[in-house]
Amino acid sequence: MVSPADAERLKRAAAAAAVEEVQDGMVVGLGTGSTAAHVVQLLAPRVAAGLDITAVATSRVTEAAARAAGIRLVAPDELTAIDLCIDGVDEIDPRLRAIKGGGGAMLLEKIVATLARRNIAIADDSKRVERLGGRAVPVEILPAARGLVAAEIVRLGGTAELRLRDGGPWVTDWGHHILDARFPDLADPAVLARALSVIPGALGHGLFLTEIDALYVAASDGVSRQERPIDE
Repeated sequence: MVSPADAERLKRAAAAAAVEEVQDGMVVGLGTGSTAAHVVQLLAPRVAAGLDITAVATSRVTEAAARAAGIRLVAPDELTAIDLCIDGVDEIDPRLRAIKGGGGAMLLEKIVATLARRNIAIADDSKRVERLGGRAVPVEILPAARGLVAAEIVRLGGTAELRLRDGGPWVTDWGHHILDARFPDLADPAVLARALSVIPGALGHGLFLTEIDALYVAASDGVSRQERPIDE
């Protein structure tokens, strides 16, 4: 069992390897969560030393951290492409299909990942799985659609639990709620992704099946990189 301190050390090692791909002049997507936070921390001294980048933050938490680090920010609304995105994952399989959204920011994370010409996932070795499904699939919803979306998730064979924080519903940066959906069998996540995407009131989900181009993963014996298979 990896201790919390060791897990953070591994996350930072993966982030350090990934940020080596950041170069002058890039527009860089910055993810959300404990792993992605290391990216901001590692970029800060390089920016202070003269690295010229612009960043797109995927949450208010990341935006605040980037500003504090002196990283110039731009909103994603007028962008049609960015150079590179770096973010963590909750689970990732050998085909670089992932579940994300533990930090509650998967809607903008998916927008930024889709804008990215190259999308890098970073993780400690515990996030690698042979098959997705150990973690819940977050679904961001309009609050008014909670009953409808939950019923549709049940119809698809899953269970839906409203994510809570401080005794009430978790409210995303955009004023939405999150249902954490669990499925006993995720043999075909692509079919599930399509089904979730067409539910009225479901604004986005945490299945990232085609967005990730490369994975930097840290284990006790070092950091390795895996590129998406060419036939994917």
